[in-house]
Amino acid sequence: MPYYLLQVAYEPTAIADLIANPQDRSEAIRPVVEKLGGRIETFYLAFGEYDVIAIVEMKGNVGAAAFSLAASAGGAVKAIKTTPLMTGNEGLEAFKQAASCGYKAPAAAKTKTA
Repeated sequence: MPYYLLQVAYEPTAIADLIANPQDRSEAIRPVVEKLGGRIETFYLAFGEYDVIAIVEMKGNVGAAAFSLAASAGGAVKAIKTTPLMTGNEGLEAFKQAASCGYKAPAAAKTKTA
């Protein structure tokens, strides 16, 4: 099953609620992820742009999108970013396929310099 990186930023009101009533949000979302056929591999609280960083294993894009949509619709999330992840072997295979797929860049793109 594929893995996804979730980066979640809470609304200020949600953070205020968590300060007033601390709770393990990984345990709160675990049943939701499992109902969608997935599992939480790792879950971290963070500071900075995102408040939660998690890696979840899901059946595919539909389940990952369903979780993201449900979290967004709940009102406590200011932003959620869902990034599909590949294993090193999958990435290597993608590079190999890219090398042999026959794509040719437009001529103008080849003449640009950095």
